[in-house]
Amino acid sequence: MAHSRAARAQQKAKQPLIGVLGVATALAWKPSIAAFVQRLSDLGWVEGRNVNIEYRWAEGDSERFAELAASLVHLNVDVIVTAGGAVVPAKQATAAIPIIFAVASDPIGTGLVASLAHPGGNVTGLSVQAPDLAGKRVELLRELVPNLRRLAIMANQGYAAAAREMSEVQAAARTLDLETKLFEIHQSNDISAVIEALKGNTDALYVCIDPLTDTNQIMIAKSATAARIPTMPGFRDGVRAGSLIFYGPNIVELFRRAADLVDKVLRGTKPADIPVEQPTKYELVINLKTAKALAITVPQTMLVAADEVIE
Repeated sequence: MAHSRAARAQQKAKQPLIGVLGVATALAWKPSIAAFVQRLSDLGWVEGRNVNIEYRWAEGDSERFAELAASLVHLNVDVIVTAGGAVVPAKQATAAIPIIFAVASDPIGTGLVASLAHPGGNVTGLSVQAPDLAGKRVELLRELVPNLRRLAIMANQGYAAAAREMSEVQAAARTLDLETKLFEIHQSNDISAVIEALKGNTDALYVCIDPLTDTNQIMIAKSATAARIPTMPGFRDGVRAGSLIFYGPNIVELFRRAADLVDKVLRGTKPADIPVEQPTKYELVINLKTAKALAITVPQTMLVAADEVIE
C-alpha cells in the first residue's frame, strides 16, 4: 500500500507544471484563463489530472513582474505563459524555461524574438503588432463622434507598449487634424482624477493598453460614461462595461490559441521553432445603449460592420 501511494505521488510529481504570470488581476483575466484552460483540456491537458497550473498575479503593478517571474522560475515550471510587459522580465529571469506570450505588441522591437518566423530563443507566442491599429481606432472615433476635434489620450508612459501606442495615436490624430492632449496615469487613483479633469474639456477619450488600464477597465468605462465622455478602451470588456466603442484583436481568442502553443512545447517542440503568430481578425464592438445615452447616432454602415452590438 505504501509503495502504491509512493508510486502515485511520484507520478503526480512528474506532471507538467505551467506557470501563468498575469499582468492584471485574476478577475480581469478570468475569461482569458477560462478559454486557455478549456483549450488545454480539448488538447488532452486537464488541470489537476495530468497537468498543474501555478498562477501569479501582478494586479496591474509592473514593478512586480520580475519578482513573480523569478518565483515561477524557482518552481522550475515547464513553461511560463504571460503577456504584455511581463514577457521581457520573464525572459530576463530564464533563458532555459520556454515562455509563451498570449499577447505582445512588439516582440521584435523589444528583443523577445529574432524574427516572427524564426523566434530563435526560448520565447514565442502571439503578437498584436499592427502599425495601423491605433490609426484605425482614431478614425472610428472620428466617424462615430460628431464634431470630434479634441481627443484626450490616457496612457501610462512608463509602460513601453503604451508609450508607443500613444505616439501612434498622436500621429494618426495629426493626419485627421485633431487636437490631442495627453493625460498620464501611474496608479489607479490617477484615473479618477484624469476623468474628472476631462469633464466638458474633451470630445472623446482614447485609452492606451497596459496592465493598469486592464485592471481598471470597468472603472474607466463607468466613470467616463457617467462624465458623458465617448471612450475607445484598450480592451473589449470595457465596452461591455459601458465604453462606447472597441476595435482590436479578441484577447480571449489569443489566450485560447496560446494553449495550442503550450501543447506543442509540452510535447517537445522548442519555442525557437514555433513561429510567432498574429491575429487574423480584428473585432468591432459598439455599445448602442451608451451611444443613445450620449445622444450619438451610430451610422448604419458601422452597425452592419460590427461584430457585436450591445443594446
